[in-house]
Amino acid sequence: MPPRDLRAYLSDIRISISEIEMNVAGLDFDTYCGVRQIRMSVEREFMIIGEALRQMLDVEPNLTTRITAASDIIAFRNHLAHGYFLIADATVWDIIQGHLPKLKAEIKQLIAENP
Repeated sequence: MPPRDLRAYLSDIRISISEIEMNVAGLDFDTYCGVRQIRMSVEREFMIIGEALRQMLDVEPNLTTRITAASDIIAFRNHLAHGYFLIADATVWDIIQGHLPKLKAEIKQLIAENP
């Protein structure tokens, strides 16, 4: 499969971030844990983010320094895909609350620079 352009990967990541935000809007941790469909949807969006980021960095490796913890995001995607049985809901929730806003800002900046 031929690589896509940078804007396509950025768009995929932006859309997945928005989907995660919509899925958890107004929820607390206990509610998140109690609704399997929401957890599965969020985890799928994180898998898309990690894979899009990996492919984007294959095309534009110089952007590694522009995405905080890029290697951790990719590793998280791999963990979701291959170690799904080890996923801790608290870890996913912490990433949503603590790290997703930073990634969103970085992606927004890259989109602005690459119209």
